[in-house]
Amino acid sequence: MPTRTPPPALAELRKSGATKVKVAVSDIDGVLRGKYLHIDKFAGACEGGFGFCDVVFGWDMLDSPYDNTTATGWQHGFPDALARIDLGTARRVPWDNGVPFFLGEFVNADGTPHPLCPRQALKRVLARASRLGYTVMAGMEFEWFNFRETPQSWAAKRGQPPEPITPGMFGYSILRMADHPGFFNALMDEMLAFGVPVEGLHTETGPGVYEAALVFCEALEQADRSILFKTGAREIGKRFGIMPSFMAKWSQQYPGCSGHIHQSLSDGKSNLFYDADSPRRMSRLFESWLAGQLKCLMEFAPLFWPTINSYKRLVDGFWAPVKPTWGLDNRTASFRVIAGSPKTTRLETRCPGADVNPYLAMAAVIAAGLHGVEQGLALTTPPITSTNQGAEDIPRAPRSLIETTRILRESRIARDWLGDTFVDHFAATREWEWRQWQDGVTDWELKRYFEII
Repeated sequence: MPTRTPPPALAELRKSGATKVKVAVSDIDGVLRGKYLHIDKFAGACEGGFGFCDVVFGWDMLDSPYDNTTATGWQHGFPDALARIDLGTARRVPWDNGVPFFLGEFVNADGTPHPLCPRQALKRVLARASRLGYTVMAGMEFEWFNFRETPQSWAAKRGQPPEPITPGMFGYSILRMADHPGFFNALMDEMLAFGVPVEGLHTETGPGVYEAALVFCEALEQADRSILFKTGAREIGKRFGIMPSFMAKWSQQYPGCSGHIHQSLSDGKSNLFYDADSPRRMSRLFESWLAGQLKCLMEFAPLFWPTINSYKRLVDGFWAPVKPTWGLDNRTASFRVIAGSPKTTRLETRCPGADVNPYLAMAAVIAAGLHGVEQGLALTTPPITSTNQGAEDIPRAPRSLIETTRILRESRIARDWLGDTFVDHFAATREWEWRQWQDGVTDWELKRYFEII
């Protein structure tokens, strides 16, 4: 029987003397779940995959199993699902002694994509784009607050206000960058070494707020980088006694945290969104892409706003847009058209918060845009000017997760792009999240009713 040649990535690992490998997969909420594998176990996993308990799709972010799902759950006994390592995601973790690291995704026993896997959901949408002849290019930006906390100190506070690493409202501050230069520089330098290059990093408006923009690249790689950035920032922060939070809105007093997604389409040679002959420098393809997102925003909304807290960010008068609007270089619109040179022309979808699962938010943005392209939708809605001027008759976004979840569940467009099994399961997980909120008693209720009523 002939000897099989090991994949180059595995051969390089053995040559390097590595004895263990770190692997991770995304759960429904965009939380990376992973483990270390012995190098021999990893070698076997490279060939045939490895077992990973399917509870990662059957519980919430605090490990409480859902009681309303059918594709996984107690009724199935939480068996192993088959995880496949993507050798193309190879990198080393600079802050973990350079341990080799790989991302994985889930497949069925016959090798077909697992219907609940977030990374596979994005790949499903990208495969459809490829069949249309397009390569999707993307970038992500994240805003997040940083606190002088540890898991232990935060648990001891029982939800009371955390301590930001800097005071005041001071965006684009050179001065505040100097308050924690070790952490600031580690984010730039160690993320680059981790294969997650940061294009720009600065302070944002709010105590202890940073914003990072990741370098533009193909969409799947961008989603990989994004989920790794969120986890990596937390791991790096531990070394400096800093706890980053990508929660959409941690305080009523301050702006929320966004997760903007930039997109363009390429044929492998040029930016297909650019048209020098158009007064707006927008191609007809770009206009159909934008029309699709305007039309489909609410049908994919729980993938942009996946938590109870997401909707606390959607407040009139703050930076987060609350209506499906578009504008030319207008940051108050949900969809900001940046139309200039062949290199820079793109769409910035400003609706998502920093609490997104990057795979699912990216899948939703691209599916909505491609729906507009497939249907040849015309851009008939005029751009807004100033702050929502021209949007008076456009309905605002719903203010709760259960409302948008019901829209998603009934959406034929979402089912067409993401599949019935995924939509039913994801909708069930959001309904579960809503029920947990319904059962909770908050400090707002205690402050309002405890003494007076």
